[in-house]
Amino acid sequence: MKAITALCAAALLTVGMAGGVLAAQTSVTGHLRDSFCYVGMGAHGASHQKCAIGCAKAGIPVVLVDDKTDNYYVLLPPKNAQPLPSSIINKMEDEVTVTGQEYNKGGVRFLTVESVK
Repeated sequence: MKAITALCAAALLTVGMAGGVLAAQTSVTGHLRDSFCYVGMGAHGASHQKCAIGCAKAGIPVVLVDDKTDNYYVLLPPKNAQPLPSSIINKMEDEVTVTGQEYNKGGVRFLTVESVK
């Protein structure tokens, strides 16, 4: 039992030293914003939706802003080398609930898009 505990502790220490992050499944409700216009100019809302969709299609990072906590989540596709799903891009500026894996690295929150409601 002591050997197993020591092995687990060593594995966790190795992951931490390598800069790895642990993911947790979570759901976050908030508004979808294009990061450039929202962060740089404060643009948001229904009047900004067309621009936000264009920015998201152009590859500007999309953030989910949790209105209750004001936490920002940079959205990631569910798999590497894929774009964000159209269910995100078509709902820019809307309130949605995104479920996925949450990662925290360097003080930044990331959330993979596994489902959108």
